[in-house]
Amino acid sequence: MNKKALVITGGSRGIGLAAAALFRDSGYRVINLSRSAPALDGIEHIVTDLSDSNWTNKISRQLQAAVAGVDEISIVHNAGLLLKDSVETVNADILHRVMQVNVVAPAELNQILLPTMGADSSIIYVGSTLAEKAVTNCCSYVVSKHALIGLMRTTCQDLVGKQIHTACVCPGFTETEMLREHVGGQQEVLDSIASGVTFNRLIEPMEIAKTLFFAATNPVVNGSVMHVNLGQIEH
Repeated sequence: MNKKALVITGGSRGIGLAAAALFRDSGYRVINLSRSAPALDGIEHIVTDLSDSNWTNKISRQLQAAVAGVDEISIVHNAGLLLKDSVETVNADILHRVMQVNVVAPAELNQILLPTMGADSSIIYVGSTLAEKAVTNCCSYVVSKHALIGLMRTTCQDLVGKQIHTACVCPGFTETEMLREHVGGQQEVLDSIASGVTFNRLIEPMEIAKTLFFAATNPVVNGSVMHVNLGQIEH
């Protein structure tokens, strides 16, 4: 059995898929939690719908069995839900749904795994540039990502003395299915977004995956908010 394990949410595509591959290739046992399985060999997949408020009861035993005997566990809270809404249109149902996936589920997953996490384990949250700023028509997502930084900072304080570290990695505009879906697949919109970055391009998922690996394996970043966005042009 591998001495190290990664438990990642949303590892079937985008940043999550790149991270699952990188950790696997670095000798980790990788367990993915998402609705669809990643197209990767050597990954254990547990079908999970984080938007279901009862998801923990459905997979807790299977997940605990998957990490049995592994002391050093890295959790990467990667799954995220991005909807188009504004302060004028967002409603309670939308807020509940987005907060469930983006904030509540990470807190619940921590509680499943913390009793078995030994020294040098880590809890890494995937935030967003929008975790500390805002743009239009992303109200529920912005609110949830701001809350995620709060959850990370609380994680840091509540786990004092346990030798488990945490950080929130906040990607900028990354070439993912989620971003393409959000802009309706319009290449001109993606090009416009890229023009607002100092490197004039979108970030590759593997670039974020490498940052997640760094954060997961370096306790010195404990409590850090790490913005990884190629430098955004401010106006």
